[in-house]
Amino acid sequence: MLDDIISARKAHFADGVQTVMRGHENRSRRVVLMKGNLVSNGRSESRGISARVTKNGRCGFASIASYTPEDAETVLKAATENAVFIDKRAKAPRITYPALPYAEIPVNRPIVDTEQKRLIEAVKALDDYIAGKYPDLLSRTVVYTEDSQDKIIVTSDAASGHVTYPRCYIYVMMTAESDSGAPVELFEAFGGAGSFDDNFSDLSSMYPDIEKLYRQLMDKKHGIYAEAGNKAVILGGFMSGMLSHEAVGHTVEADLVMGGSVAGPNLNKQVAAECITLVDFANVAFGKTAPLPVYLDDEGTVAKDVVLIENGILTGFMNSRDTAQRFGMEPLGNARAWAFNDEPLIRMRNTCIVPGRYSLEEMIESIDDGYYLISSGNGQADLTGEFMFGVTMGYEIKKGKLGRALLDTTVSGIAFDMLKTVDMVSENVTWSSSGFCGKKQMMPVGMGGPEIKCRINIGGR
Repeated sequence: MLDDIISARKAHFADGVQTVMRGHENRSRRVVLMKGNLVSNGRSESRGISARVTKNGRCGFASIASYTPEDAETVLKAATENAVFIDKRAKAPRITYPALPYAEIPVNRPIVDTEQKRLIEAVKALDDYIAGKYPDLLSRTVVYTEDSQDKIIVTSDAASGHVTYPRCYIYVMMTAESDSGAPVELFEAFGGAGSFDDNFSDLSSMYPDIEKLYRQLMDKKHGIYAEAGNKAVILGGFMSGMLSHEAVGHTVEADLVMGGSVAGPNLNKQVAAECITLVDFANVAFGKTAPLPVYLDDEGTVAKDVVLIENGILTGFMNSRDTAQRFGMEPLGNARAWAFNDEPLIRMRNTCIVPGRYSLEEMIESIDDGYYLISSGNGQADLTGEFMFGVTMGYEIKKGKLGRALLDTTVSGIAFDMLKTVDMVSENVTWSSSGFCGKKQMMPVGMGGPEIKCRINIGGR
């Protein structure tokens, strides 16, 4: 955990400017076993200080890759000089964004540095279990991965605090031989926010989900190709979460709206069916702690939920303090930086479609000929909302019942058009929080949703 050498610098903040200082440490741990062989065993850490000073709406930024009181003074002085320099040479004045309510955000959870030996032993024990339980696999890989951010944030005109974001996961990857002789594979990520002991004190708790993964793989080895076309489908919670993040979430980030995203001209218009409400949750969702809770962003804004789509109407954007002023909206804590030398960008936190009232069984029964698409290994979208996602696990639906498993395929469409076809939303929510968003900087994000029934373009052979 970082020692607080940042708070004392507040006494040196210059008058007439807006200042944010951040002490910031990132750590990562990774262990990989492939068919019982240790092929990767790594640890890394980075630490530094940054300061962003804003004068008349013009920002100066500086950072340093070390962490001492003297370094803090150096960075603060450099950022202040940069802001003054830029302001003097600016051709047009800009209005300073308004101050935010003051608050002190306490440490939300400790970051625990688990001994690397324990990580290797856990991965080895899980690999031994899989090897003994499922000897017919062509290949297996078990990966432990951990990353954390530790930040001390001090501001002149907003909130301050010490916030931590640890998370860890174990990936289980399985490969089998299909009926055609080609390999088929599936993977599952286990874990979430917190340290090793928070998530993996009892490895046997993973066994039922590993069994489910194996059963799906056995179904997939006998799988068929989907029939290409515009089909009635049920997107599983993982798939609806990816859609929420990639195809919708990025279009409603205010900096990308300014860059010409499809969301700009659609504000306050219908972009989805009335049964669709989409929220970027800060730290609590549906009465529980969100998968990757955020309490304070890197501009000193206390994090609150952002309602993006409400009953099918596009109602808002995710903002920084600067874009919130431009759009006449409230900043709600979406400006985050990955490393000490990164400036904060508008980022998602835990983006999720709100659940509805139907059971999955009712949704399946409503489809005569279609597909239930469960998981994806990749996806991409652009600022028009056009998307294409790979589908790694799914089943056909025939006369209201699940049929054969699918081999890998793709789905595509335009998000706001596709969301208007949704006519059923399940009462379940499935979260995914193991990935990174790659918008210029890496950033841990949570995404999720219920099953949704819609029409979508699906690829074939």
